[in-house]
Amino acid sequence: MAELKVQGNDFVYEGTPLRILSGSIHYFRVVPEYWRDRLLKLKACGFNTVETYVAWNIHEPDEGKFVFEGLGDIEEFIRIAGELGLHVIVRPSPYICAEWEFGGLPAWLLADSSMRLRCFDRAYLDKVDRYFDELLPRLKPLLCTNGGPIIAMQIENEYGSYGNDKQYLNYLKDAMIRRGIDVLLFTSDGPEDHMLQGGMVDGVLETVNFGSRAKEAFAKLREYQPEGPLMCMEFWNGWFDHWMEEHHTRPAEDTAKALEEMLKEGASVNFYMFHGGTNFGFYNGANHGQQFEPTVTSYDYDTLLSEWGDPTPKFYAVRDVLSRYVDLPELVLPEPIRKNAYGKVEMTGQAGLFDQLDKLSQPIQSTCPEPMEKVGQNYGFILYSTRISGPRKGFELVLQDVRDRALVFANGKYAGTVERWNPAAIPLDIPAEGLQLDVLVENMGRVNYGPLMRDTKGITEGIRLGNQFLYHWTIRPLPLKDVSALAFGPLQADGTAAGKLAAPAFYKGTFEVNERADTFIRLDGWTKGVVYLNGFNLGRYWEVGPQQTLYVPAPLLKEGSNELVIFELHGTSKPAVELLDTPDLG
Repeated sequence: MAELKVQGNDFVYEGTPLRILSGSIHYFRVVPEYWRDRLLKLKACGFNTVETYVAWNIHEPDEGKFVFEGLGDIEEFIRIAGELGLHVIVRPSPYICAEWEFGGLPAWLLADSSMRLRCFDRAYLDKVDRYFDELLPRLKPLLCTNGGPIIAMQIENEYGSYGNDKQYLNYLKDAMIRRGIDVLLFTSDGPEDHMLQGGMVDGVLETVNFGSRAKEAFAKLREYQPEGPLMCMEFWNGWFDHWMEEHHTRPAEDTAKALEEMLKEGASVNFYMFHGGTNFGFYNGANHGQQFEPTVTSYDYDTLLSEWGDPTPKFYAVRDVLSRYVDLPELVLPEPIRKNAYGKVEMTGQAGLFDQLDKLSQPIQSTCPEPMEKVGQNYGFILYSTRISGPRKGFELVLQDVRDRALVFANGKYAGTVERWNPAAIPLDIPAEGLQLDVLVENMGRVNYGPLMRDTKGITEGIRLGNQFLYHWTIRPLPLKDVSALAFGPLQADGTAAGKLAAPAFYKGTFEVNERADTFIRLDGWTKGVVYLNGFNLGRYWEVGPQQTLYVPAPLLKEGSNELVIFELHGTSKPAVELLDTPDLG
């Protein structure tokens, strides 16, 4: 029986010492048609292992409804890795961080405001158990102890950065063992006292996560784990981007130097990331330090393979370092994936959001403007509407704790924007006959790390005019999972005007493809919104950057006619987009 074991300070596999040289690829961030390509490139770089998180919210998007196909076909991803001769490390923790929406936790957990997350709370653990009952039996046949490629699995992720509930950690460990997980189990934490004290589990291998200063990190680990193989489970060789900030890069030579330091220590390593991929749809996460910071659609991460799968200078720098420690065959890479500039796509149809509400949503009557989760919604947008009596003068409209970005309309006219990081009040005079108030709120991604993860979306604490709270609302959940029912009319005249439109609208255009290739959508002249290609949600765009193009993998295209639908919040001065063969991440 093949098994990864710990003997002294070594990993041993089938009786032979093994240095794990691993790279992270998240199956849910890469279209399935490209899994083999990315894994072949990982092996060609000199790695013997691939690591992936498991995103609970991908597999149970709605409570009790499980998905294990398409982007969720984790079993196929692992099988392909095994066919290529790679080991696999799986991190199926309920929580994964990963700059992924809510750290991988499903949003519907927040519907129960009394439930405590990531601790020994029975209500939470009941949901985890049901998820494990679905997930772990699928992974069991793929364990190395059953002839598969999975050599190790994680219990929880960077738990010491969050809490110190050892009863909870041991419960997860036992829950995995009870379901037949008999491979090496591990935890991973930052190399700091409080993190190691909070995250370690008796009898379980601890690994550490860092981006530099390996000698210091491993020395701290040795204070808590005097014996056992040294492993950096997350070597942060790049970084991710937030909207309204700069694009992050790290020099290849700096990455190579940090890797060399680790290898000189005799350590194993997992590159986080080897290939980042894309936060398709509404699955980007967010951080919250001094203020709310939503993550962009691209998860390029400035790492060894670009978002579109091309080897970067880091790929070659890392391979050069690895070649000094392991025997590498001649470099053979798969055929490069072709890219094409399909040119300009003119929008020919338009559908105003407020005209399409009945096709997108069923209204809910509520005394208070409830958050998304309380009305059974996970992602997207939510609209709150009420009528205010008049006359009133000199008042300000206050959205108390908006999450995350709201557009306010008075009698159908745009009145202003309120942002979580800029919670300004909006002056509002009410005429004698009263006024129709509409507040459209965008969920820009739940916090994925830290103490503020309980991140409900929409309006969470009410809306008031001055100090008077407003009651009796019509709520329209707008998850925008499916936009096929929209009724498009011709492009309105003001859609081509120099000024931008005042109201949110959907735009439609088509283009022809003779031969499918990767491409990149550039949206110059657009403001902020979401792009759908043939019904698939490619993700968000926003003129503030840094990201200026959206990646389109070739498998999402069709030979023949293709349909683009763009949901634009603020309007466009140029109702057309460009399909280019080069990206722009800022």
